[in-house]
Amino acid sequence: MNVLVAGATGYLGRFLCAEYQRRGHHVTALVRDTARAGDLADLSIEAEATRPETLEGIMDGVDLIVSSLGITRQADGLGYREVDFQANLNLLREAEAAGVGRFAYVHVLNADAMTGVPLVDAKSAFVDALRASDMPATVIAPTGYFSDMGEILAMAQRGRVWLFGDGAQRLNPIHGADLAVAIADATDAGRGWADIGGPDVMTQGEIARAAFDALGTEPRITHLPDVLRRTALAVLPLLRRRASGPARLFLTALGMDMVAPRFGTRRLIDHFETLAAEAARQPKGLSS
Repeated sequence: MNVLVAGATGYLGRFLCAEYQRRGHHVTALVRDTARAGDLADLSIEAEATRPETLEGIMDGVDLIVSSLGITRQADGLGYREVDFQANLNLLREAEAAGVGRFAYVHVLNADAMTGVPLVDAKSAFVDALRASDMPATVIAPTGYFSDMGEILAMAQRGRVWLFGDGAQRLNPIHGADLAVAIADATDAGRGWADIGGPDVMTQGEIARAAFDALGTEPRITHLPDVLRRTALAVLPLLRRRASGPARLFLTALGMDMVAPRFGTRRLIDHFETLAAEAARQPKGLSS
């Protein structure tokens, strides 16, 4: 099977390329800069998904496209509507023209409960377009990535973790490699929708304590009134979009449970311990 991965140089995209290659598929990485791609896939194609003319003909012979394309890794002035919606829509239209067999898209869990968050709105708009298409589709809604939990460990390394409210909201983030396996399983099975989380359901407080455990230090956790989170959400739309967008998603998600069916074997505590060990090996004064 010929698989094209969009967003291939991102955190999840690299795991997707590796997983589909492991399953014996021919993988093409769609990238903005082939110099960054290296040996990421069997073939790398340079194109700008925001410019549909650069996509013409690149999907001929492709059986499956998997898109984890999003704005979080870009810094060129484009907005969520241009990337998370329109760029993916450009991919979809080219896939339709080329007769691609299936389009898989990485969404976000609980999107319906986060209406009004610009990033989520853009993703949801694309999902609506994808589901309206005649093309078979798989939508994957993960809880969040281990990489998203890095700020908790970073706070612990600075000596204190700050949480909003009582820290009782639950989540089960997933490692990118485990998520790639789940996505490949879903596309292989022809599933239409899959909510996916990691193996351990933890409260925000438990995640904070796991970070301190990984560092071998005494937990120091401060609980802030949740009204401060809600106030920040009210103020953020007044700031520049680039500064406020990721924060609005993060703060909104902090106010709810983000739990999906459990999948995978990689545990967050082990991830924290690996990161802590790597940090300990670095010369003082340097950071990753």
